[in-house]
Amino acid sequence: MTMTLWNRQSDAPLTLLREEPSGDPGADLERGVQLLREVQSGERGPLLRLYRPDPTLAFGQRDVRLPGFELASRAAANQGFAPLVRKAGGRAAAYHRGTLIVDHIEPQAEAIMHQQQRFEIFARLYADAFRRVGVQAEVGPIDGEYCVGDHSVHGVPGAGSAIGHAVKLVGTAQRVISGAWLFSSVFVVENSEPLRRVLDAVYQAMEVPMNPETVGAGDDLAPGLTTEAFIEALLAEYREHVAVPEQTAG
Repeated sequence: MTMTLWNRQSDAPLTLLREEPSGDPGADLERGVQLLREVQSGERGPLLRLYRPDPTLAFGQRDVRLPGFELASRAAANQGFAPLVRKAGGRAAAYHRGTLIVDHIEPQAEAIMHQQQRFEIFARLYADAFRRVGVQAEVGPIDGEYCVGDHSVHGVPGAGSAIGHAVKLVGTAQRVISGAWLFSSVFVVENSEPLRRVLDAVYQAMEVPMNPETVGAGDDLAPGLTTEAFIEALLAEYREHVAVPEQTAG
């Protein structure tokens, strides 16, 4: 795999943005769309934004239309997860400080043309990043997973794993506008139990089938794995394919 498969419009390196959560999960979610507009306008070049979010339950657009949506929102809030609705597709997903959100944003004249290809390429890159930290990662959905996706990255147990079944590790979504695209991903690295509990309650309230055993984290499969260690592995994997400066931009 090389970045030429992404048909990058720019040869510029990816600006690295490492951000702290603002205390307003809604603003943090909206920040990705704001950056997308800035890349579209030429105010910024291609970039990679990383942050570890405050507890958030991000519903998809389809979830809002379900009779159980209000009940699900209350269930999330009762467990300390801010209920929000994201503009991208998919079903409900949960984030907290043991997860990592990555927004990769690039300018591209015909951004919609390679939408499906991006799902495939990013999934392979992410699986390779997890393998760097000792997680046996594969690409594809697993039965009963939350926010089902054809290019979900899941992990399977190996020697030393704390669990004996596959779990979803990465969920992805895209937002494409004229002249730019945003590929947003959530990586579940640590502390899966609160995520499993809130997602089980939310999916039951919406009456959407989901097996809570599919909710896991990298450290369930590679005990001792930390989010910061995974970030280093992910950036190392990126740098195999595209320039990402060491310093963090403001």
